[in-house]
Amino acid sequence: MKSIRLREGKERSLQRRHPWIFDGAIAKGSGDPGETVRVDSHDGRFLAWAAVSPTSKIRARVWSFDETQRIDAAFFSARIAAALKARALFDIQSNGVRLVHGESDGLPGLVVDRYADTLVMQFSSCGVERWKSVIVDALLAQTGLTRLYERSDASVRTLEGLPEATGWLSGAPAEGHPPGTDIVIQEHDWQLGLNIAEGHKTGFYLDQRDSRQKFAAYTRRRQFQRVLNCYCYTGGFTVAALAGGAAHVTSIDSSGPAIEKAWANVALNGFDAARCDMRDADVNASLRQYIKEGRTFDAIVLDPPKFAPTAAHAERAARAYKDINRLALMILEPGGVLFTYSCSGGISADLFHKIVASAGTDAGVDAFISERMGGAPDHPMTVTFPEGEYLKGLVLVRKP
Repeated sequence: MKSIRLREGKERSLQRRHPWIFDGAIAKGSGDPGETVRVDSHDGRFLAWAAVSPTSKIRARVWSFDETQRIDAAFFSARIAAALKARALFDIQSNGVRLVHGESDGLPGLVVDRYADTLVMQFSSCGVERWKSVIVDALLAQTGLTRLYERSDASVRTLEGLPEATGWLSGAPAEGHPPGTDIVIQEHDWQLGLNIAEGHKTGFYLDQRDSRQKFAAYTRRRQFQRVLNCYCYTGGFTVAALAGGAAHVTSIDSSGPAIEKAWANVALNGFDAARCDMRDADVNASLRQYIKEGRTFDAIVLDPPKFAPTAAHAERAARAYKDINRLALMILEPGGVLFTYSCSGGISADLFHKIVASAGTDAGVDAFISERMGGAPDHPMTVTFPEGEYLKGLVLVRKP
């Protein structure tokens, strides 16, 4: 068994059960891509078993802190079983569910989402890539499903020295015969269509499931007349607002294909198209235009794409987040509600709060923080892996 030895003083994060080992912490030792190695302290004490990623700054990712643990097929079967069991602890009102959430489920680099009768997997580290066939077999056996699609096309694979990989791993439909990659899931009181081959992430943003429900509830209670959904993608928040009884929803996204799918989701749920306005446009420019026109809204959703993938991008991203929140607060009616989010791992919840506060100051607007939002519970953050808290949200009520 190969091993790596850490520099003196670099074992503290592992002693706190954090699963990442950065290249600068290693004194000597390595391994082949995805190979399991023993991790020792500078004086030779066992710390963990980890999978090596030779080209990544995160040089190794921990499988287990138990010296007696064998990293084999039984290990992966047990980890998957534990992840599936954990989902039963949560009240998930959808047949679109995240079954495995990487480090939080003890499987660094692995994401598995279930959309109705189809599994979609994403392998983003050398460790899970090396064990792919074993993981696939265990998932199919334990879920009883036969349809499994791979979406290993995230940019992080480049950092791992891995090529993109997409396509059916099991249950591929015959050529020209449905069901293909277009799927409809049930979520709360509505349905949402998605495409697992073309959509963002593994096909959809399941992490915002509870926020969409919350927005529908606010809409129903506050009887919003004019709703603005920015970065609407395929219309999840738009459908939620319409389900909550919003009189009219304006949705903006710079992707024409996403706008088309948003229209399709409105039709799928039987809503009157006259209650909607879909705009293929730039959000920032649109907000500025609304200010010029004096146009205002009772409720606004800001759910932008990732502005800061790492902490190194935080300063530039902070300016972008501040600007869109400043503009949104300026067109929010007094007493109106803003649901604002950051899905950037490089922006902490504390920093995001400060950014939004600064945006309010510049806009000359004060607001109550009604609620703090995060990812749905099937996208868990654990106490030993705070980096899992990538999605942060605030619900603001503008002071009258």
